[in-house]
Amino acid sequence: MNRRLRALNRFGLGARIGEAPGLSEDAARDWLHGQLRAESALLPVGDGLPGLDEIGETVGRRMRVRKEASEDEREEARRRFRDLVRREATAALGRRVATDAPFLERLVAFWSNHLCVSARGAPAVAALAGHYERTAIRPHVLDPFEEMLLASARHPAMLLYLDNIRSLGPESRAGRMSARRGRNRGLNENYARELLELHTVGVDGGYDQNDVEEAARILTGWSADLGAGGPGGGRAMMRRRRTMGGGPVKPGFVFRPELHEPGEKTVMGRRYGPGGVDEGEALIRGLARHPSTADFLATKLARHFVADDPPRSAVDRLAAAYRESGGDLGRVAHALADLEEAWDPDHRKLRTPQDWTVAALRALRAEEFPLPLLGVLSELRQPLWAPPSPKGFDDRERAWADPDALMNRAELARTVARRVARSGADPRMLLEVVEPDDGGALAGMLADASIPADERFALALAGPAFQWR
Repeated sequence: MNRRLRALNRFGLGARIGEAPGLSEDAARDWLHGQLRAESALLPVGDGLPGLDEIGETVGRRMRVRKEASEDEREEARRRFRDLVRREATAALGRRVATDAPFLERLVAFWSNHLCVSARGAPAVAALAGHYERTAIRPHVLDPFEEMLLASARHPAMLLYLDNIRSLGPESRAGRMSARRGRNRGLNENYARELLELHTVGVDGGYDQNDVEEAARILTGWSADLGAGGPGGGRAMMRRRRTMGGGPVKPGFVFRPELHEPGEKTVMGRRYGPGGVDEGEALIRGLARHPSTADFLATKLARHFVADDPPRSAVDRLAAAYRESGGDLGRVAHALADLEEAWDPDHRKLRTPQDWTVAALRALRAEEFPLPLLGVLSELRQPLWAPPSPKGFDDRERAWADPDALMNRAELARTVARRVARSGADPRMLLEVVEPDDGGALAGMLADASIPADERFALALAGPAFQWR
């Protein structure tokens, strides 16, 4: 087994030409541990990416021009919206391609997919998804899980995506008023259900439907404000601004007590409240510390880094690291790097479309994307921040190994190869980025000068050796 390539490909995002020879076999594990520094996860201040003010204004403008505006105004609003989304996505993918800390970046992508939001059919969430990953996931990737979970729960992207801003306590002030007026608005269980089933204890974690309903009651009033014209704004929020003195309200999380269900609630045997917004924080922290959460998260991590059907021993060690550290994700990441099963050459993972695309660009040290990357990921059925459901994208072989999906990779490999070959690069250099055991037949093909260089590049990128990590 080549431990250097296992570190670069299995734990990282793909080896780069010239990178593996500089990493000794003995140093591969230490190289992973060395990346796990909290400051490495942070983005530089002034990175030029939009804040919530700009996002709220852009989304609000797009919503307003649908009603009364000229065609030119509508097109300008759409253009600004597309540009904002593109800036976020291009920056995120660029970090994956260029990073010198690929293990850390893989962890960011893993947790972003675990606590996913989706841009499908929801323009506001599409605009917020990049900000969500940058501010709710990335800063906490080595923190206790409860900090990341709380940041996720309070972010406008999650509150909008899973409809918690629409949830109304039946006995709240607003709920009683709504009932008197004969309106149907009431409790929305979407976020509470996914918090239990997908984010923390898992479907077999020991909760029932009553726990879902009680969790939803606890979380009533957790809302968001992106400005008067954006989601979460409107007349009710403007009235709230006036009651706060008429000054500006910082966009982001807002607790609306008039929507909150009063009284005591019980979730999985634990009592909460009455305590307003504090009930929700206590619930989220309690679920993050639950023993079932350790097992659920350990299984997902082992499935991502070891095998689609990971050995129980790997899951148990990761779960123990989680429990013993109080859910510290940094400690869990160190345990992951020390997991012998993840280094075992008998275990392998098929690269997802995002993995394969990023790995190809890293392998070729592409300083600029040689093709429209966001469109490519859509063609490969894994658009950035747009999973088909709150479960996130599946990272198992069964989701991505169908003939059509692999044929799409082959077509895109040809496109990339044609552009790379124009630089005069030697196709044999790709032998540096694949496991030697997989590269035997590949070596002869890459050295065969009778095959045009672009075809050799394409065959390498589309071939079996490059599909696995």
